[in-house]
Amino acid sequence: MSSGNHLVHPNDAIQTQHWGRRDFVKGLAALAGAAGLSAYDMRSGAAEPPPETNKIRIHGSAVTCIAPEIVAQELLYAEGFTDVLYVNYPKDTKLWPPESYLAGETDIGFSFSPTDIRFLNEGAPVTVLAAAHTGCVELMASNRVRSTRDLKGKTAAIDVPDTKIFISMFAAYVGVNPNIDINWVTQPPADWLRLMAEGEIDTCFTGPPLSVEFRQKKVGHVLVNTTTDKPWSQ
Repeated sequence: MSSGNHLVHPNDAIQTQHWGRRDFVKGLAALAGAAGLSAYDMRSGAAEPPPETNKIRIHGSAVTCIAPEIVAQELLYAEGFTDVLYVNYPKDTKLWPPESYLAGETDIGFSFSPTDIRFLNEGAPVTVLAAAHTGCVELMASNRVRSTRDLKGKTAAIDVPDTKIFISMFAAYVGVNPNIDINWVTQPPADWLRLMAEGEIDTCFTGPPLSVEFRQKKVGHVLVNTTTDKPWSQ
């Protein structure tokens, strides 16, 4: 299972007239991450009919790994969309994908694969368009936790269901029962660094820029890195 983000939209939110446009949307993440982005032919959509809607709402947040979504704005303009709106979490929406799609607040964006699978299993009308990337997020831990098995009996801070799902995967992989062995507390991410420094929590699942701040302030350490640690890096 990939630990990375996916580009997802609800089935009835965006309809395409031509496979070329669908291929374009599927390639957004790959294009944005490629060094040769400037080589992409911005005229490729000129021969295709315009999209059925000129408005698209993209779920955004302050997490740096979603930078491809920002690049996508200009590419979507080139494809005929005239109104590209960013709905930012948590300012404009309190929901995280795919819930923001299902609530009609956004049309497309990045979401985590475990969460996508949960909603798809429940029959939610969402579609995974493309894999985006397989890293950038980390499990940070206090100095009381030296290995993932040490999470047994410890306190984990979460905010949205995504974070609990990821920590649960890491724990279950080494035999820790996340439903029994971990104490879960819901706290805003802005408080996680302070709470760990004060010994109130033992672990949290985060990424840049917060993970960078943990390093800069020398609070805790990286327990799992999804970019480098197997099997998550694969």
